[in-house]
Amino acid sequence: MRRILAAGAIVVAALGVVTASSNAQSPDLPGNWVGTWAASPAAGVPGTEGGYPNYSIRNLVHTSVGGASVRVRLSNAFGTTPLTLGKVTVAVSAEPNTPRAVPGSMRTLTFGGAETTMVPAGAEVLSDPALLRVPQDGDLLVTTYTPTPSGPVTFHPAAQQTSFFTKAGDLAGEESGASFTERTSVWHYVSGVDVQSPARGSVVTLGDSITDGVGGTAGTNQRWPDFLSDRLIAAGRPLGVLNAGISANRLLLDVPGSGAGRNALARLDEDVLSLGGVKTLVVLEGINDIQQTPHQTDPAQIIAAYRQIIAQAHARGIRVIGGTLTPFKGWRVYDETLEATRLAVNEFIRHGGAFDGVVDFDAAIRDPQDPLRMLPAYDCGDHLHPNDAGFKAMADAVDLALLR
Repeated sequence: MRRILAAGAIVVAALGVVTASSNAQSPDLPGNWVGTWAASPAAGVPGTEGGYPNYSIRNLVHTSVGGASVRVRLSNAFGTTPLTLGKVTVAVSAEPNTPRAVPGSMRTLTFGGAETTMVPAGAEVLSDPALLRVPQDGDLLVTTYTPTPSGPVTFHPAAQQTSFFTKAGDLAGEESGASFTERTSVWHYVSGVDVQSPARGSVVTLGDSITDGVGGTAGTNQRWPDFLSDRLIAAGRPLGVLNAGISANRLLLDVPGSGAGRNALARLDEDVLSLGGVKTLVVLEGINDIQQTPHQTDPAQIIAAYRQIIAQAHARGIRVIGGTLTPFKGWRVYDETLEATRLAVNEFIRHGGAFDGVVDFDAAIRDPQDPLRMLPAYDCGDHLHPNDAGFKAMADAVDLALLR
C-alpha cells in the first residue's frame, strides 16, 4: 500500500542553470502558467532530522504539456527547521531514466533574483520563470543542492520512478550527470512544475496509491493519469495533467508515521486548489478509509468528505468529477461489511448528483463474471491495485468532454 524510504536512503531534486536574462518571463511568449507535473509531499524521510547536507539530488519528472518557459515548486512541508537551497537547476533529460541533460538545456533557477533561497519549516517556494523549451510528454531533471543541515527531508515515497543523487557537493549544474551514481525511488523537495503554455489549463487527479501508480511498472509513466495525458495529447486537447495521489492516503484520517500524507481535506488547498491553471479535479479516493484500520463503514462520512471537496473546489471555479471506487474482493481484509460500504459510496457517486460528472472506474476494470472482483487481466496480483493494462482501461473510461 505504501513505499517508505529506509532510514539513511536519499532523495534528489533537480533543476537547471539559469542566467539573469533567462529568469524573466517574456511578454511575447504565448499562453498562461499551467501545471505540467506535480507530486504531493507526503512526509519527512525517517531518520533525516539533520537533512542531506552537501547532497545534490536530481529528480526525474515527466511532463504532460509543454511550454516556452518553466518554473518549479519546492517544498519543506514536513521540515521542522529552515531548508537552504544553495542551487536549483532544471534541464531537459537526454533520454528516459538517465541523469544526463540535453546539452545546452540546463538552467539555474533563481528566487527573487537570487540563486540561493531559504524555505521556512512547513513552507514551499516557487522559482522565478526560466526560459526553456519544455517538451510535452517528456522528462525534466530538477536538481537541488542543499549545503547545510535541515530536516526532516520532505519527500514523495511512491514515485514509481528512479531519480539520482550524489553526496559530493554542488553538482546541480552538471550536464553529463556522471557524478549522479546513486539512485533513489522517491522524489525529494520538488512538488510541482509549471510551464508557460497555450494549454487552456490543467486537470488534477486527487487520490491514493491507485492514482500514484502503485502496481504498475516503474520508470514507464503508465499511471492512469499518464495514460489520460496521452489521450489528451492524441486528441489535440492540450491540458496539463497533475497527479495528487499519495499511496495509503485517506479522505478522513491521517496515519502518523506512515508516509501516507495528510488526509485529503487537509491537503486539498496545497495539493490541488493552488496548483497552476487548475480547471477540473478528478477525485478517486475513499477505498483506504474503508479497507484500512480503523475501518470507516459509514458511507455518510465518506460522502460528507466528497461534498466538502466539491464545495471548496467550486468556490475556486473548479469542476469536480467523481471516480467510482474500484473492486477489491480478494484483498487481505476484504469482507461483506466493507464491500457494502464501497457499493453505497459508488451509488452516491453515480447517482447522487453532487459531482459535475462521473468516471465509472469500477465498471471499467471489474470482472463481468464476478463484478466485486477486478478483472484478472487488470490485476497487479494483490486484488487491490491495477497493473499497467488496468491503468490504461481506467484512463480510457474518462470522457474527455468532462475535462474543460
